[in-house]
Parts: sequence; C-alpha cells; structure tokens
Amino acid sequence: MMINFDNAATTYPKPLSVRKAAADAIMSFGGNAGRGGHQLAMRTSEAYYNARETAAEFFGAEPENTVFTLNCTYALNMAIQGVMSQGGHLIISSMEHNSAARPAVALALKKQITLSVAEVYPDKEQTIESFRRLIRSDTKAVVCTLASNVTGQLLPYREIGELCRQRGVCFIADGAQACGIYDIKLSDGINILCTAGHKGLYGITGTGLLITDGKYPIAPIIQGGTGSESLSLFQPTILPDSLESGTPNIIGAVTAGEGIRFIKGRGIDNIRAHEERLCRRFISELSPVEGITIYRDEGAEYVPIVSFNAYGMGSEEAAAILGEKGFCLRAGYHCAALAHATLGTKGGTVRFAPSVFNTEAEVLKLVYYVKILKNLQNS
Repeated sequence: MMINFDNAATTYPKPLSVRKAAADAIMSFGGNAGRGGHQLAMRTSEAYYNARETAAEFFGAEPENTVFTLNCTYALNMAIQGVMSQGGHLIISSMEHNSAARPAVALALKKQITLSVAEVYPDKEQTIESFRRLIRSDTKAVVCTLASNVTGQLLPYREIGELCRQRGVCFIADGAQACGIYDIKLSDGINILCTAGHKGLYGITGTGLLITDGKYPIAPIIQGGTGSESLSLFQPTILPDSLESGTPNIIGAVTAGEGIRFIKGRGIDNIRAHEERLCRRFISELSPVEGITIYRDEGAEYVPIVSFNAYGMGSEEAAAILGEKGFCLRAGYHCAALAHATLGTKGGTVRFAPSVFNTEAEVLKLVYYVKILKNLQNS
C-alpha cells in the first residue's frame, strides 16, 4: 500500500464527501452550464453557481469575480498576461514556480514588458525591502507566491500587498501551497488570487481558480463561447464570462466547492496544526542525523512542506528508493527553477508534503527508511 507524501502536487486521498460529490455530479449534472434553458442545463448551471458562491465566500470575494480555470498555472497565465497586456514593468519573486516565472520571462523576451526579480530572504523585512527597492513609476504588477512549493517558506504576503496598495500596483498572488492551509482572503491585500482546486482545496485535478477584486482589468487570453452575448463577435467584458470561454469543468468545480465545505467542517486551523505537527516530527527525527540536510531557516515561517537531501545521494535516486518502500515523494526541481537557483540546490531536493489524512505512524515509518537510505542504496 502506497503512502502519499506528495500532497503539494495534488492531495490524495480525497475526502469521502468530495468523492461522492464527483460521482453525483457525473450522474446528475450532465448539462452544459449557461448554455440552454432546459432542465438538465439549468440544474447543472445551479450546481456550478453554487460552487462559485462557495469559493467566493471562502476567499472573501464576489461570485461574479470568481473564475474557474483548468488549474493554478492557467489562472496565473491569465492574470499575468491579462494585466500586463499593455506592457509595463513586472516584479516576480526569486521563489516563483515556473507557472509564474515562465509567462513573465516569455513576455520580457518578446519585449512586451520589463521584468525584475525580487530576492527572497529568511528575514521577512529583507524580503519586503527587496520588493520595495524594485518598484518604480511604470511598475504595473507584482507576482508573488504565498508559500514556496519547494521549501514551504511563507512569504510576507500581507506586507507585500500593503506595499502594492500604497504604490498603486496590482498584487497577483499564487496561493497553490497556502490556500486551504491558511485562511487567505482578498482583504489580505491581494488583488488577484490564483490557486489550485485540487491541492489544499481537495477537489479533483483539472480545477483551478482566479479570484479578483475587480480593480485591475484582465484582458482574456482565450476567447470563445461563454453562453452570453452569443450574437456578438466580441468577447464579453463582464466577469466571469470574459475569462471563462468554452465548456467549464463542472465536476471539478463541484468537487472544489465540496472540498471547501470539508475544510470548513474540519477547521482550517485544525488541518494546518495536524500537518505542521507531522512536519515537526519529521524534522525533529531527521535533523540530528549526520548526512541529512533539511532546507529550513530559523528566521523564516513555513507551510507544512519540508525539502531535504540525504547522504549526498541524488534527490531522484533517494525518492526512487523510498518509492520502492511504498512512499510517494516528489524529487528534482519541482517546476521551480528560480527557487532552486535561490537555494543553490543543483541536484534538486526530495519533498515531504503531508495532508490531513496522514498519520504520525506513517511519518515515523518514512523516517526509518530515510535514516537507512545509505544502506538501501548499497543493497
């Protein structure tokens, strides 16, 4: 039986209520939301809107400003390319996932924008100052992950949001590793929040969210059928229609909504406390072991993610050996080139990312095998 500690990629298993919601959606919501006045379409539209309302309330947004997307990567591309469509200066952090870094670099290479990278430090005041120094008169947006998907470092997003507010700059936040773990709201100073529906929100894969306060226009990067203004050859300008072209992922939206209800029922603070407890046990058992490196700094805060390397082994080899013992762990560069350049981890890391469904006994079992990795390598 496999034990999943790769929940930063996608949570598994899903809550029973989410699995049931997916099955019910397949059986009951077979229409196309917003496209038709018959009973099946209307019933599907209602379920889709209910999920939108649930997500909007959870993040402190308006339903019409809550857009369902394919995933967080898609949401970040929509936000970055949409806000920067008329050019300007963009700032990203040195811990960004490729889903933010690549579209930013692509725009810069085409000379559509200018781009700066703000260094992230263990000390949050240094990080804030790093962003402050880079803001200039033509800065249009700041893109910042709320928490690194490599180390789990929590960035000072509220302070960065306030800095952006003071300077009239759009703050685009990547919440993939923080939403569902921390109580993230637009009122934290975020103008556009992009997140995954299938990670901390426990929905199925192929589900993401873009949530905006509506202050900064987002030019659509995809155009097509929206179920509204069908006689016009121009894309609707109203949200969410302007950013939701084509048949939506009804099942994904329904499961994300159900996942949010699961979080509210379990208690977001309780979920975080459980996962943090597992990470603390993992670290306390392994940090004294000679030859094991854990990538955490005392001055920083972290979400429940731990990156490590062991005994000079390649991260991929270590994860493969642990995989043979029944553990699912992500290794390598985690689609985060900037973060690994910042950390100096030339061979990548092994990432431990528990969920609410993991147990301390499972963690201790993993710890046992990590400690003897050198022996397993030679066996």
